[in-house]
Amino acid sequence: MRKLQRTLLIVALVFVANMAAWAIVNRGILEQPWGGVINGVSYSGYREGDAANHTSDADIEHDMSVLSGKVGSVRVYGVRDGLDRVPAAAARHDLNVTLGAWISRDPGANAEEVGHLIDVVHANPNIKRVIVGNEAILRNDISPADLIGFINRVKQQVDVPVSAAEPWHVWLKYPELADAVDFITVHILPYWEGIPVDGALGYVIYRYQQLAYAFPNKHIYIGEVGWPSEGQWVRGAEPSQVNQAKFIRGFLSMASEQRLDYSIIEGFDTPWKREIEGTVGAHWGLWSVAREPKFPMSGAVVESSTWWPACLIASVMAIYPIQLFVRRRNLKFAGQLFYAGLIQVVVSIFVWAVMAAMAEKIINTHTIAWIALVAAQVVLLALLLVDGFEFAEVLWANERRRWFEPHERLPSPDAPKVSIHVTCYNEPAHMVIETLNALARLDYPNYEVIVIDNNTRDDAVWKPLEAHCATLGPRFRFFHLPQWPGYKAGALNFALAQTAADASIVGVIDSDYIVTPFWLRACVPYFDKDEIAFVQAPQDYRDGGEDNYKRLCYWEYAGFFHIGMVQRNEHNAIIQHGTMTLIRKVALQKVGGWGEWCICEDAELGLRLFESGYEAVYMNHSFGRGLIPDSFSGYKTQRFRWAYGAVQILKQHWRALKEGNQLTRGQRYHFISGWLPWFADAAHVVFALAAILWSVLLFFKLVEFPPSVFLIPTLSVFIFKIVAGFWLYHARVKCGWRDRFGAAVAGMALSHAVARAVWQGLFTSDKPFFRTPKCEGRPALFKIFLMAREEISLLVALVVCSSVILWEFGTENRSADLWAGMIAVQTLPYWAALFVAMVNVWPPKRPKTGVTAADVMASAEMTALPAHPTPD
Repeated sequence: MRKLQRTLLIVALVFVANMAAWAIVNRGILEQPWGGVINGVSYSGYREGDAANHTSDADIEHDMSVLSGKVGSVRVYGVRDGLDRVPAAAARHDLNVTLGAWISRDPGANAEEVGHLIDVVHANPNIKRVIVGNEAILRNDISPADLIGFINRVKQQVDVPVSAAEPWHVWLKYPELADAVDFITVHILPYWEGIPVDGALGYVIYRYQQLAYAFPNKHIYIGEVGWPSEGQWVRGAEPSQVNQAKFIRGFLSMASEQRLDYSIIEGFDTPWKREIEGTVGAHWGLWSVAREPKFPMSGAVVESSTWWPACLIASVMAIYPIQLFVRRRNLKFAGQLFYAGLIQVVVSIFVWAVMAAMAEKIINTHTIAWIALVAAQVVLLALLLVDGFEFAEVLWANERRRWFEPHERLPSPDAPKVSIHVTCYNEPAHMVIETLNALARLDYPNYEVIVIDNNTRDDAVWKPLEAHCATLGPRFRFFHLPQWPGYKAGALNFALAQTAADASIVGVIDSDYIVTPFWLRACVPYFDKDEIAFVQAPQDYRDGGEDNYKRLCYWEYAGFFHIGMVQRNEHNAIIQHGTMTLIRKVALQKVGGWGEWCICEDAELGLRLFESGYEAVYMNHSFGRGLIPDSFSGYKTQRFRWAYGAVQILKQHWRALKEGNQLTRGQRYHFISGWLPWFADAAHVVFALAAILWSVLLFFKLVEFPPSVFLIPTLSVFIFKIVAGFWLYHARVKCGWRDRFGAAVAGMALSHAVARAVWQGLFTSDKPFFRTPKCEGRPALFKIFLMAREEISLLVALVVCSSVILWEFGTENRSADLWAGMIAVQTLPYWAALFVAMVNVWPPKRPKTGVTAADVMASAEMTALPAHPTPD
């Protein structure tokens, strides 16, 4: 009952908060009301889906009935395609008409248009004035002299005033045009000139007065004035329904006070103009394409009058996952409320994005772009939920249910026998000898060590190991396999076959690991429980203090073992990794040994053991330390192998991860969600390439900027990941803020390598095992570009795109700023790769301070070795 009450309380709190958030975002604004008749509006006649010459008489009649009583006249731009029928329909609804002749680059069509215009004027007495040409000089379709010729022809044959329509600067440039007309028709559109809406009315009257001063004897008719309700920013000019209402209501009041002659562009939204002007071209109307008023002329104005149904849909969609999460997750109230709220945020953003996409009602290249954007949004939001879940569990989990401490009692002489397997391939002999010496010092009475060198061709590399094993006594057995299949897994299966019959536990460590003497006695007692298949300790490193590069890597590794593995252990879903692991031999044999088909044989084995119903123990204590890859290339190669292997595992085990009783719900969740960020890295490469392509298309005006509904969440998800990562490190990894920052940079630097691994893993299955090089030494300075050449190439391309977009569209254009900001976010992994490569080759400022074998052996602490490097 108490859980039900908590669930209802959380659902109610989230529901109220969601309603409040939507209401705040869509809160109305109060502007100066307008209650009079609008002087005039532009009218093109076409509805959505209409083709030329197919505007029906019924549609025109209906449109005139909608405008009747609300406007005094309509401005029509030409007499072709059925527009010559507009004046008669307007007359039946007591509307006057300003009729236009459309002037193009075709002299014959122009002559025909002008001739037909004259006939229509003679037939319709409600045509009160005529405009010959609409921005024809601005488009360079005709010269001023030729246009004046058409104007004079019309003036001679009609008895109404005649003009031409051009922007204000064309009239000032060609005063002879003003001399030829009876009145000046000027287009003043602050939006296209990037004027913010708050300064738009002042701009209109400034340009109007400028023309009035230049041509004091001419009547000035503002033939186009208005503001769009949707579309791209132009510098500081934002299209929105609220801004449209603000401008229109303010202008109408100003025009009434100053007795301006004007025509609002335009009466109805015109979807066909998308192909000419983009989204903004379709949204200048005072009425929607459905012939509904887009905003009231008095009272409050809201951006979307239908926000509350969307809000309700989002709330209803979120209720089920929220209550499911709250009932099944053992978190404190704050953690449950946080994640429930995050679920609601994600659902609301998704509903907002889908509604915005549904507003595009025609199938064209923009629709395809919308589909791609929505798909990308789904990936981002899924990643946000996964990160948010980990964040909530780490910070607000109740007391840990599966926390394992090292056993401290001394083992008896008949303790279970452990067979420790060490595989080598072309490894430096001195490094492996250090590892074997540490194994010889184990304070455990019953163990053996099997050393397998496979496929090393140089006798000088493996012969010293064979000789050293002979000096360490009968516990140590050495095998050299000149040509052996299966990579590391093949060598481990060979070792399994050579394991002593009385050994019940198999231990595996990498050839560079120096273990503490108490490793086995601290861990082996957990095998007293038959359900335990393996005991895993974290990977740790003894050279993290050597230089700044290895320090970055050290703390990046630490995040997984101190955060991710601890949380996975709560659900018996840890990743088995191929060092510092102990495995029950009978369980290993039962599931078929090591998988030689997979280059991440360790993680794949762990999953098979879970599928067989076994459990695992994870002790977050360091019992041994290895070596960090000396080069950034080696670091990337190691992560490539892990990510490629993960994709192999998912492809092989997808049925078990999808359904069935082989795995628990928690195991399925962690194995999928744990690798999801790597798929996000793969998606990032696609997004980066898409951003480059989109930027090129933007430069050539072939597409528009993606709406803010997509760009803002992209930036927000990135910010959340950074903040959450720092917070989790603060809570679970004992390092200073500089090391947290360094770990984040090192993790981002691996993104491209992970992305390549995922994409190759999806379409191939036969990549060989990549050995992580050890004891390479510091790479040369010139190798910066070799180690990060792909990342640097993408970085340069993205930086160029961002710079060109800002140069082309200006820094005052919010759409351009957001796009450039999103590209800047996309560049961060590539900057990180360049930075880590540079740090890798830069000489250290202090001598090496890594932990030596003697340091490890001297440690008397059982719970953990001293942390290296020392946290700042």
